[in-house]
Amino acid sequence: MTERLYVIDKEKPDDTAEFVSSDVFREAMSRLGAPVALVTTDGPAGRHGLTVSALCSVSVDPPTVLVCINRDSRSHEAFVKNRNVGISILEPHHESLAFRFASSKIGQDEKFQSEKWVERPGAAPVLINASVTLLGRIAQTLSSGSHDIFVVHVRDIGLHTEKSSGLVWFDRGFHHLPVRQSVD
Repeated sequence: MTERLYVIDKEKPDDTAEFVSSDVFREAMSRLGAPVALVTTDGPAGRHGLTVSALCSVSVDPPTVLVCINRDSRSHEAFVKNRNVGISILEPHHESLAFRFASSKIGQDEKFQSEKWVERPGAAPVLINASVTLLGRIAQTLSSGSHDIFVVHVRDIGLHTEKSSGLVWFDRGFHHLPVRQSVD
């Protein structure tokens, strides 16, 4: 028989608590595997990018994804003004790049150096060797707590032609998902 551990948020009495504490929530969400992607934009507000794990598909018709970005992020306003979004879904060999784009100590120009990018007029740059790339425009913005949720209509998709491995964030660290082996 497996024992189950239930963590009770003891910071707030049950009768007055509206929400669980942020520490308990962070711990719970650390146990939720999430994709690792670079999200980029370019336009009148400049070229910006950051690493996200708050990304998921919403709809096939029209093709839609959502991306969550903290309003305190120095890139947030560029996404709001530019309205175009590039998403590069990363593979295991991109870990250092994910750290670079996550850093608040590295300038935007430096983040984009030493990598090859697909850059089209009027579109956000996407990583040339990403597992998957998505290009789209922000169709709707919703706000919740500290983040804005950008609903992005996808207008272009790039699929890596080789089998690719996945990179996920789980338990506060990167993990590699193996390539699925074909059955002959």
